[in-house]
Amino acid sequence: MSQTLRNLQKSRQGDTANQRNTANVVPFPAMLVQFKGEIARALPKHLNPERMTRTALTAFRLNPKLSETDPRSVFAAVIQACQLGLEVGLMGEAHLVPFGSQCQLIPGYQGLMKLARNSGFVQDIYPHEVRINDKFDIVLGLNRTLMHEPLKKNGFPAGDEERGQIIGFYAVAVFKDGGRTFLAMSKEQVEQVRNNSRGYQMAKKYRKESTWDTHFIPMGLKTVIRRLCNLLPKSPELALALAMDEMHERGETQNIGIADAINGSWAPVIDDEPGEQDADVQGQDNIVSTPVREVGGKLGATLATIGNAASVGELDEVFLRAEDSFEGNELEQLLIAYRRRKDALNNTSSRVCDIFGEAEK
Repeated sequence: MSQTLRNLQKSRQGDTANQRNTANVVPFPAMLVQFKGEIARALPKHLNPERMTRTALTAFRLNPKLSETDPRSVFAAVIQACQLGLEVGLMGEAHLVPFGSQCQLIPGYQGLMKLARNSGFVQDIYPHEVRINDKFDIVLGLNRTLMHEPLKKNGFPAGDEERGQIIGFYAVAVFKDGGRTFLAMSKEQVEQVRNNSRGYQMAKKYRKESTWDTHFIPMGLKTVIRRLCNLLPKSPELALALAMDEMHERGETQNIGIADAINGSWAPVIDDEPGEQDADVQGQDNIVSTPVREVGGKLGATLATIGNAASVGELDEVFLRAEDSFEGNELEQLLIAYRRRKDALNNTSSRVCDIFGEAEK
């Protein structure tokens, strides 16, 4: 066993009565720097551990309340972000948010757009706000169209003051085959989503500012992006990010374990409730075509099964059963997910349990 592993195990030792006392746990900045070499082996190859460390430390220091949470939960959230391929902090792809004594990983709308583009199904995706002096029109039915022309000045979009107050938001997705779909919500509909958010409700109860109060436009853009993404064919990463965001909206703790984050086995548990979706969201049922939904659903379910495989044997069995059902880009997506999950199962499980002592967590 390396000296690094011995040091990390030693940092977790102590009296049995104090095992859950976060005061006995290595602080997050020291944990991230001290064990960067070990964690780098568990990161996807395209991620730079140096950059991940810098952005995570910056995000941690910008929010003093994170120092009051269990540092292991912060560490686990950072590793989970890396598994998704998202950077935490100022880029807006994902955020570290205190939630009681725990840290939650909350995807931003920039992160959701990145995951949608990386899914292999979507070529482009973007949101916009609509202001009262803009030209805006939607036609639904068999020939759906969306037209938005911002108020112009000298041929360029006018300033926000000239364009007037916000009246709504919309998001558009362009598929690889050239098809398009969109979703639009009025300001009142977005405010209803805000009012139903557990975080917003708690902020109002305790007379505190929420993200909705300080960043209404980004939250409105995220709302339409999130609802549009729920209608699109999804990669496992996008599906997981959407589920994490939904847990936060419901006020539920994610409880991400370090070992689960590193080996890619963590998954949220969300109970679907009838009538949860907004019935009056414009364009809600406007997926491009039935074949796109069917292929996405079948592939998405198979990718999710691969991501949840608990052993190499189970993973091989799932892949062998599924590979004849796909071809082309879909088979490529399947192979990528298979190889990534196999690497995680082969290279991280035993080391993670040794390092963090979470085998029985």
